[in-house]
Amino acid sequence: MTTAVKKKVPEKIEKTPANSNKKHEFKANDHVVYPTHGVGRILKVEEQEVAGMKLELFVIQFEKDKMTLRVPVTKAKSVGMRKLSSPDVVASALNTLKGRARIKRTMWSRRAQEYEAKINSGDLVSIAEVVRDLHRASGQPEQSYSERQLYEAALARMAREVAAVERTDEPTAIKRVETMLTKKAA
Repeated sequence: MTTAVKKKVPEKIEKTPANSNKKHEFKANDHVVYPTHGVGRILKVEEQEVAGMKLELFVIQFEKDKMTLRVPVTKAKSVGMRKLSSPDVVASALNTLKGRARIKRTMWSRRAQEYEAKINSGDLVSIAEVVRDLHRASGQPEQSYSERQLYEAALARMAREVAAVERTDEPTAIKRVETMLTKKAA
């Protein structure tokens, strides 16, 4: 009998923290950045039973991708989920766009992997570096298909976060980013 009691006690201890939402860094209606998907909004914190264990999950909606993601509360930090960047970080990222493009003389496939890693890092300044490096002014040669795809992905990811931080819409944020890119060329 004592072994049965010992098994039940740890279960009760595990369940108690799952119900307290006060200790979370994120809460419902917060905008967050999930590194591989960009800016989303937490709809709610829910509890589900998965493989016999109760898990507390953040339910995140990405409106642009029409996708809903459930992230275990305990894994949110380790997967890189974070709050929106501060206005200072946004200003730093926009200043990065004014800089000179730093294009390494390595094979495109290696550079493409590095750009993809920067985009999926979720770091706004790194994404701004990709936008800056892949931007083509009107007088420059045409981009390849894969360059254009990476550029558009980085631009969209950056614009969504800038729009969320500055409380504007995405097209306005894209215009702002492109304005910063043309300032460097002038």
